[in-house]
Amino acid sequence: MTEGFDGRKRETLRRFAAVGAAAPFVGTASADDGTDENETREAIRGYVPTTPGAHFSKLRDDLRLGTGEAQYHLRKLEEAGAIESVKDADYRRFFPAGRFDATDKRALGYLRRETPRGMVLALLRDPDATGADLANALGVSRPTISAAAADLEAAGLLDRTDGYALTEPERLLTLVVRYADSFDAEAVAFADDAASLVAYDP
Repeated sequence: MTEGFDGRKRETLRRFAAVGAAAPFVGTASADDGTDENETREAIRGYVPTTPGAHFSKLRDDLRLGTGEAQYHLRKLEEAGAIESVKDADYRRFFPAGRFDATDKRALGYLRRETPRGMVLALLRDPDATGADLANALGVSRPTISAAAADLEAAGLLDRTDGYALTEPERLLTLVVRYADSFDAEAVAFADDAASLVAYDP
């Protein structure tokens, strides 16, 4: 069982390491590191730009790393200036250094949460959607929608003055389409149909 897990871990690390080796990062793994450390470091370097805004637990689990192992390599990459992190409520989210502004980081943080992401997708599809429409579309309660809407408003991504209106629709649309594969199947389906929303004008 352990051998099977280790094999899957190595395969996962190699896949992202290939991306990391070609990534235009400032920092690089130290030549003094062992092969496994280099591979792990390169895997993280490949993972972060393809999954920006991922929090620590997701990164650790997706790359099949131990908690201490992930903490060690993330710290080294931050010290090297290759990645950066921001605190987002109970999460620490990771980004390639210098790639995103503060609004992008906030937006990606919320797009990595299921209910806010579902609300954003629904509002991009139908800017006139009401709270009841959103609750029905997402299969959640109205209070859940209201709570998520309050969070999105506090982040500057939603205006609740007259219904629900995205304040940064073009930015959100771009981020969803660009990183759809790192979200979920619904985001991928949305991205596949995004051409119909290019002229979106709230």
